[in-house]
Amino acid sequence: MADKKRYKQSEGARPGRGRRIEKPQNIGKTLTRILSYLLYYKARLIIAAVCMILAAVCTVAGTYFLRPALNNFIVPLIGQQNPDLSGFIRTLCIMAAFYITGAIANFTLQRMMIVITNGTLHRVRVQMFTHMQDLPLRYFDSRTHGSIMSTYTNDTDTLREMISQSVPQMINSIISVVSIFTMMLVLSWQMTIIVILWIAAMLLILRAVGGNSSKYFIRQQQELSTTNGYIEEMIEGSKVIKVFNHEPTVKSDFNELNGDLFHAASSAHTFANILWPITGNLSYAVYAILSVAGAFLAINGLTDIGTIGTFLQYSRNFSQPITQMSQQINSVLTALAGAERIFRLLDEPVEVDDGKVTLVRANIAEDGTITENAERTGHWAWKVPGSDGSYSYIELKGDVRFKDVTFSYDGEKTVLHNISLYAKPGQKIAFVGSTGAGKTTVTNLINRFYDVQEGEITYDGLNVKDIKKDDLRRSLGMVLQDTHLFTGTVEENIRYGKLDATHDDIVKAAKLANADFFIRHLPDGYNTILTADGANLSQGQRQLLNIARAAVADPPVLILDEATSSIDTRTEALIEKGMDSLMNGRTVFVIAHRLSTVRNSNAIMVLEKGDIIERGDHDSLLEQKGRYYQLYTGMFELS
Repeated sequence: MADKKRYKQSEGARPGRGRRIEKPQNIGKTLTRILSYLLYYKARLIIAAVCMILAAVCTVAGTYFLRPALNNFIVPLIGQQNPDLSGFIRTLCIMAAFYITGAIANFTLQRMMIVITNGTLHRVRVQMFTHMQDLPLRYFDSRTHGSIMSTYTNDTDTLREMISQSVPQMINSIISVVSIFTMMLVLSWQMTIIVILWIAAMLLILRAVGGNSSKYFIRQQQELSTTNGYIEEMIEGSKVIKVFNHEPTVKSDFNELNGDLFHAASSAHTFANILWPITGNLSYAVYAILSVAGAFLAINGLTDIGTIGTFLQYSRNFSQPITQMSQQINSVLTALAGAERIFRLLDEPVEVDDGKVTLVRANIAEDGTITENAERTGHWAWKVPGSDGSYSYIELKGDVRFKDVTFSYDGEKTVLHNISLYAKPGQKIAFVGSTGAGKTTVTNLINRFYDVQEGEITYDGLNVKDIKKDDLRRSLGMVLQDTHLFTGTVEENIRYGKLDATHDDIVKAAKLANADFFIRHLPDGYNTILTADGANLSQGQRQLLNIARAAVADPPVLILDEATSSIDTRTEALIEKGMDSLMNGRTVFVIAHRLSTVRNSNAIMVLEKGDIIERGDHDSLLEQKGRYYQLYTGMFELS
């Protein structure tokens, strides 16, 4: 249970964390932003507004014709043998015309709102997804997939309900209430006083009951987000759960989370649902009181039967929009809280990219002169803008240097301490050390997933902060420990490393990674469809495709982060030649627990708690008989 509590309370890195209960913080600002999206459909909004007013007015006007129907036709015609019904039929036709017009207006309103709602949500989702692509890696490292997905699902769904149903119904209800109240005041101010007293009583009840309902509806939305996030995390970790026999614990935690959702939803709908019978029974009581009052006024000659009948019908119609407004307020508040989370995502600061240096294809003359070329040349160069508007070119060689680099992820715990190192073009640099020593952090800084707080990193003599991030990352190839394959064919997944790669390029890269053999034995070869992150492949096969993806990109600098950790010894031996070919002529950074993969490195850096404690090649480090010697001989475990 302790894990489950941390799951709900934390906003940190624990998988499946929940979010604290939220209410809309700035209703006015949020509504203004939602309105800015709706105004994109200004013409349809105007049509919808006209239809909304027309529908409400037609309903009120149609009801008003009860008065002449009763006074001028029904009451006078009582007892007549051959009454003239032409006037009565004409009145009924006028009433029917009003109601039919109102129905057409309602239908048109619904059609307009369907287009407005779906169009608005389409634009919101596009903006969310587009903006998400520009967010820094830090954003995703500090949130679970479940909490982010909840913004796309739960929050957008409540926003859809608010735009399509809640707000139109509330506006329609307000128009109806004002119109009906005006007509009642015109018909009988005496009976209207009774209605005002009834409204006051209803408002007191709505304030007491509706306040609790709103609170629990917001809690329900939060609990739903937490529960969905937990389910997603447990699905992703199903194998781990089974390995450690944690099914009972997971079930118990889910039952508690689901129980919290149940109680929040039950309380929300309990308070919401008792509003209708309370207001309904009050309306019946008021209906009876109004009937008695009307009879008394009629007996004293202060009103007539038609007025009483019409007023009573208005009183029946008066309670429904008030109840609807009270119920829709809960949905609106829930949607506004969800909208604030959507806008919070949209307001997240994107990756800062002040770089001006770009990467271009280049021709390199025999005398070293570099010129830009739009065609493939096999050479790349950095295009450096000058202060006078001119450009200079620096050949991309792959010279990477760290100068007194200090880094912290959270600003509190320092992960790297004053690190200095260099990798000359074509060198293979390896990082070894215990888990958490800072090995992966070094590679995260090279491609600017994070920026250093102190010191600098240079690439071919250029500060990486001066290079545009897209161009910097285009020059780097990465093979990560955690593979990720997209839904699509094997060929499409390899081509992800270079979108303009030909089929021959794909096959060549697969052969280089020694993936070609197993690919051709798949049911459809390179056209085999992969789903569920390549679930129909072994972990080793997925990693081979990952390596082939990096190979087809043909980058000058290659980063291998535990690239062979998921590959068995036999498979590793098969791809060793291919990896050597892939690394030939490139600057390579290797992170490995399996020390056999780093023996032929030009330099090996041994990290411990963010410091480089040893450096040298394989033989020199063994001669030192320090930490690397202990790791290599098994005297010290990499843990």
